[in-house]
Amino acid sequence: MGTPGTPFGPGVRSLLLYLHHSHHVGFERLSRMMKDLFGLAVSEGAIANAFRRVRTGLDEARAAIKAKLLTARVIASDETTTRVDGVTHWQWVFVSDRAVLHDIAPRRAKSVAETVLGDYRPGVWVSDRYAGQQDLALAHQVCLAHVLRDVQYAIDCGDTVFAPKIRDHLRWAIRVGKRRTELKDSTLVAYAAKAERRLDTLLAIPVAHPAGQILQRQIKAWRTKFFVFLTDREVPPTNNVSEREIRPSVVFRKVTNGFRSDWGAQVHAGYRSVTGTARLKGQTALQAVRDLVNGTFVVA
Repeated sequence: MGTPGTPFGPGVRSLLLYLHHSHHVGFERLSRMMKDLFGLAVSEGAIANAFRRVRTGLDEARAAIKAKLLTARVIASDETTTRVDGVTHWQWVFVSDRAVLHDIAPRRAKSVAETVLGDYRPGVWVSDRYAGQQDLALAHQVCLAHVLRDVQYAIDCGDTVFAPKIRDHLRWAIRVGKRRTELKDSTLVAYAAKAERRLDTLLAIPVAHPAGQILQRQIKAWRTKFFVFLTDREVPPTNNVSEREIRPSVVFRKVTNGFRSDWGAQVHAGYRSVTGTARLKGQTALQAVRDLVNGTFVVA
């Protein structure tokens, strides 16, 4: 049964959204698929209209997701480029243990994250070292996977003194982090203190190689943000959760070349917010979008 303004029922509209935003199927191919698979004559214009009509539901869902996000003590974030009507924009993602919020904005500035947060300040922010991701919470855990890439670069450039020792130390700390559920609080405190002492020792090493010197300066600048995860069991040592969440949108951009309109970009941000949040409670993307179209989507 269709809804006012469209001849297509919730099943068809859900499938169109799912195939386009989860599997990157363009409008022309979607139209052909509907005809070949189901005998449905669905024009590209009809697909666009169906997506426009779901915008209100997506906006309402995103508002509920944002409200849930702003109760989290730990928030992870990342951003990547996208294209809207041929112009570079930025897609941001904010992830907690119960909410995933995507936002597409014309800038990468810190003000994007500040607008999302409003007056709220989480306990810990997890991100890479981009300036726009700084000073948004009481504490900050930098992504050690990103740091290790810089370390490997210094090693590849020829630093054999400082970078290899930093690499081994960070890998050790990450291994300890993976065992946190097995460790007593007192043991974890001891490991955290050991990690800090060892890093201080390594930072005092005289470094001659230029790449090693650059790395040493970088690590000194971020000195207090490496081992938050060893003092807080809820904090991850890397920002992999955000990178995994935003990767499908990177693929979407490469396959579709981005968005023709701002409303299309906002529909995608809403779709990714809904499906990402639903996945946290074990729901598939198709189930989540069907609930959204039916008006039964809720944020747990």
